[in-house]
Amino acid sequence: MNSCKNCKEPVDWDYCPKCGQPVHLKRIDHNYIIQELGDFFFANKGMVYTIKNVLIRPGESVRRFIAEDRYRFVKPITFLFLTSLVYVLVAHIFKISLEDVSPIKMDAAEDVPATFANWLFENPRYMLTIAVFFVALWVKIFFRKAGYNFFEIFILMCFVFGIATLMDTVGVIIHALTPLNATQTSIVGIIFQIWAIGQFFDRKKAASYAKALLSFLFGMIMLGILVAIATIIEIAIK
Repeated sequence: MNSCKNCKEPVDWDYCPKCGQPVHLKRIDHNYIIQELGDFFFANKGMVYTIKNVLIRPGESVRRFIAEDRYRFVKPITFLFLTSLVYVLVAHIFKISLEDVSPIKMDAAEDVPATFANWLFENPRYMLTIAVFFVALWVKIFFRKAGYNFFEIFILMCFVFGIATLMDTVGVIIHALTPLNATQTSIVGIIFQIWAIGQFFDRKKAASYAKALLSFLFGMIMLGILVAIATIIEIAIK
């Protein structure tokens, strides 16, 4: 009889009945590396399932994740991280900056010294992470009677911003490979976020979408104020 190398439990089969550890580990080879990369980028094949469901039925899907099913979905923070990583890699490959695909132009940032604001504009995915927090804060304020706590709303925003990031990634590819102006993709992403938030709370009420729009706008305004304050302090210190 073998014993588990992890917990020392006696084992008669290929897997330990106590901890699930395989009795005999496969040798690490190229197949192992490929599988590890696949698990990282596709989160054990849950990425396609997550994208499909959150894109088509965002409200229902996120509610299901919160209350019923957390197994088939990619974990929300992991999802946001992976989609952001995909965006960064694609933008780097095609040498596309935020200004090339964003509907909001930030040329004025070039006329001031290197600041926190400039750094955020050059690294938009970090700015996205901060924006998730601020928008979630305002969603909590506007939908405070819905019964969801801030952390559950933050989970919603991670999924929603993750899908919007993939839309921005598509915009980068379109911009790089075609003569089309792909700034519309960012606008589509913003519309999706507002629609998804409204769907999550009450898809039948226009007030849900109005409050979702205000939550997004106020969140972006708060982000802008933070960046402005940080920039002023940084310039003053220099």
